[in-house]
Amino acid sequence: MATLFALLSSVLWGTSDFGGGTLSRRLSAVTVAVVSEAIGLAGVLLFALITGGFSSAGGAVGWGLVGAVAGTAGIIAFYQALASGTMGVIAPIAALGVVVPVMVGVAGGDRPSAFQDAGIVVAIVGVVLASGPELQLDDGGSRRGARPLWLAGVAAFSFGVVFVALDHGAKSSTLMTLIVMRGAAIALMLAIAGLTNPAQLRFGPRDLPLLTVVGAFDLGANATFAYATRHGLLSVVSVLSSLYPAVTAMLARAVHHERLRKLQLFGVIAAMGGVVLIAS
Repeated sequence: MATLFALLSSVLWGTSDFGGGTLSRRLSAVTVAVVSEAIGLAGVLLFALITGGFSSAGGAVGWGLVGAVAGTAGIIAFYQALASGTMGVIAPIAALGVVVPVMVGVAGGDRPSAFQDAGIVVAIVGVVLASGPELQLDDGGSRRGARPLWLAGVAAFSFGVVFVALDHGAKSSTLMTLIVMRGAAIALMLAIAGLTNPAQLRFGPRDLPLLTVVGAFDLGANATFAYATRHGLLSVVSVLSSLYPAVTAMLARAVHHERLRKLQLFGVIAAMGGVVLIAS
């Protein structure tokens, strides 16, 4: 059962990422992030209300705020990258955020396994191969595709910090960490929108269904991942849940008709394989 729920989390995360990236092609990334985060926050608050999970855990608040800042930067950069770049390339790069908690663990005395060391090398090689064609010169002699790749890198680092914040905050209260993180992230994104361009928060009725899917699927992915970790081996669950970039890439190919060169395809597969090795 844990295996099934871990795979389900990959499907939900991959679909949510695809929906968020697709919406960001006609809406601002801030709008997509704010609405989807609000839907997720509503679900978490409802669960906390039903289960009586509210607490005043100080550690959860502190790490929740750290996660909010990192998560805000990550999700906005990620959606912008998906909107302007090749989803099949962007998603695996962003998934490399798993390297951050590994490095934090090393700094704290952990020793990565041979699989993880190999995974980091394989993932880096994969990213280089997948990203190379995106950096070719256009007819004007300037680089094309560089911005989405840099944004994907920012997203990867930011998501890695979120993983660390969740890990530390969970020692006090996982639920309160999520509540603080999502609530503070929404407030931060609204502040950013207010200081830059309030008009960017507009969206139409036709956007609401997909925005709801993005928020609900992201919340569902977190819930199924949490269930899987409670009923199965974390090493196995982490590997299976790290396959979500494949779902994003397949949806991008089916819906947006994205086509990767053979070198890029090999690089994406290598990057995903590296993520799996690191997570294991």
